[in-house]
Amino acid sequence: MLKQLRRMWKYMTAKISNTFNEKADPKVQLEQAIIEAQDQHRMLKEQAANVIANQKQTELRMSRKLDELEKLNGNARQAVLMAEEAAKSGDDAKATQYTSAAESFATRLISLEAEVEDLKSLHLQSTEAADKAKSMVQQNSATLQKKLAERQKLLGQLDQAKMQEQMNKAMDQLSETVGDDVPTFNEVRDKIEQRYAKAKGSAELSDASVEGRMAEIEEAARNTEASARLAEIKAQLGIASSPATAVEAEVEAQASTTPEGTTAEG
Repeated sequence: MLKQLRRMWKYMTAKISNTFNEKADPKVQLEQAIIEAQDQHRMLKEQAANVIANQKQTELRMSRKLDELEKLNGNARQAVLMAEEAAKSGDDAKATQYTSAAESFATRLISLEAEVEDLKSLHLQSTEAADKAKSMVQQNSATLQKKLAERQKLLGQLDQAKMQEQMNKAMDQLSETVGDDVPTFNEVRDKIEQRYAKAKGSAELSDASVEGRMAEIEEAARNTEASARLAEIKAQLGIASSPATAVEAEVEAQASTTPEGTTAEG
């Protein structure tokens, strides 16, 4: 039972994660990743600063101990010299005091020298740690700068992807049904072509029918009558018509007054 619950929990977690990743805005996720990288770099710098500060503190302590060691060494030498001079002058009491002081200085020298050696070892370790911390900060800084530069590139690619997706959607709408109240481009084109073909076919049928021929004859008769009328107007105005035009007008006038089936001479 527990095993099944674990499987179900992992399945639900993976499903929720996938759903979130599908619906999440990549631009927002990119900004989150950049902010996270900047926070990590800031924390790394703080840790490196602490390491470097520790190295500096160790260096200062060692410097003070070295100064103290040098001073103590000088005091020990001075005590030995003064004890030697007191012994030569026969002042055994002072010689004993100076000798005791020299021994105290020597004891402190031994302890201080051991402390300085420990500080030297600690300073070496802290220096190595500080150098390593500086190197890590520099590497992480370069990585962060690379990510910041790449962010602009990714944002540009994201904008291009969104634009391309919109264009693809628009092109799909030209060939696919987008709704009951909006016809597609192909549907409108087919409708126009069908209407044009129907009108073209009707015109061809009209031209080939008896009514079409009769309409053609009537149109020719109207043109002939118009030509004769124009010749008559020109004659009234004293404008001579060209011989060909006059002959044609006369022939057409006779043709219009001659009964059907007879000639002009009959």
